[in-house]
Amino acid sequence: MKALNTDKAPAAIGPYSQAIRTGNIVFVSGQLPINPETGAFPEGGVQEQTRQSLMNARAILQSEGLDLKDVVKTTVLLSDIANFGPMNEIYAEFFTKPFPARSAFAVRDLPKGALVEIELIAEAH
Repeated sequence: MKALNTDKAPAAIGPYSQAIRTGNIVFVSGQLPINPETGAFPEGGVQEQTRQSLMNARAILQSEGLDLKDVVKTTVLLSDIANFGPMNEIYAEFFTKPFPARSAFAVRDLPKGALVEIELIAEAH
């Protein structure tokens, strides 16, 4: 098991790793929409936050020589299910066919008041 860490994504805000690689599988922890350069959420709403969360996750994958094309499963957590459509528009900009499997659901609250958090599972080839 190998912990992954890059300064191109925000540092973990608790006792967990940005990602773990075990064999050919990489588990990327839920990524909040924190800009790693400013430590803040991007201006705007769920679309800007979705973009930042996916950019953070991609940066972690790239630190291991992978990219979003290697993602096999995502989980999207939303603070409000009404944000599903707007989130999905931005999400679709980051993935191409064959799309990864995905779960998306609303939760009561997300850390730091985020509107979205996204985790990934990728496979190295």
